[in-house]
Amino acid sequence: MNHPLPTVEGRARTAQAPQSLRLGTGHTAADPELATAHRWLAEGVPAMIVEVVAARGSVPRGVGTRMLVGPHTTAGTIGGGHLEWEAIARCRDRLAAGDHHTLDWPVALGPSLGQCCGGALTLRLAPLTADNLHHWPATRPRFRLHLFGAGHVGRAIVQVLAGVPCQVVWIDEREREFPPDATSWPHVEPVCVEPVEAEVAEGRPGDAYLVLTHSHALDLAITEAILRRGDFGWFGLIGSATKRARFESRLRQRGFDAATLARMTCPIGVPGLAGKQPAVIAIATAAQLLGIYP
Repeated sequence: MNHPLPTVEGRARTAQAPQSLRLGTGHTAADPELATAHRWLAEGVPAMIVEVVAARGSVPRGVGTRMLVGPHTTAGTIGGGHLEWEAIARCRDRLAAGDHHTLDWPVALGPSLGQCCGGALTLRLAPLTADNLHHWPATRPRFRLHLFGAGHVGRAIVQVLAGVPCQVVWIDEREREFPPDATSWPHVEPVCVEPVEAEVAEGRPGDAYLVLTHSHALDLAITEAILRRGDFGWFGLIGSATKRARFESRLRQRGFDAATLARMTCPIGVPGLAGKQPAVIAIATAAQLLGIYP
């Protein structure tokens, strides 16, 4: 980029260090409902928290599952169906009546609601307050993804992952490529950095890496940095079998052995899902990630 960029806090400014601009607040949220709860509370939206606090037998969602119910909208799900419809109705009745007490509601799904699950659970209906948010347990992210490239496919992948408990460090050297609202997505930390490949060093052992930039030369530089690092949990590179063969040829010339190259996933996405539209690639790749990080 042509304009000077500040380095990331704590990273030394050296001739080799990347110049980087963290476009977001630096925080990522693994729990989309928690992020929504904080926003609703700050905006003064009256709401109830619905939490599964006990479960026995076959039930739609397990203990710890939460959703939010406002007067006109909801966030998250406890499994849908008649159970969720009834929980939403009860919450809205309480909001309309100004009832701010916490209520535990035991439900036998078969006898009470006619659902075929057959199990039983207890839902806790509690008002959305600062104290209740303070006791909302942290959700462990399924994975931390370093996504290189803010083009069409990158944007589609970020959108598909919005409802997944994960963290996405979204990296590109072109600040203008990030959508205007990128900094408001709780699961995303946009990073404008140059040189882009230097950001590979900022990852953690076991992290996932996905490379889909606008340049094959840049893809190759990032690929080399990831493979040299070696401690990744998964590494995907967008492209065809032909692109893979060309990259492998160049990487072998740079000293990489067959076992290391075999850890590179290219093409990306669950096999059998045909289509080159960004949304199709994003869905197939998200499914692949969820299979790697169950």
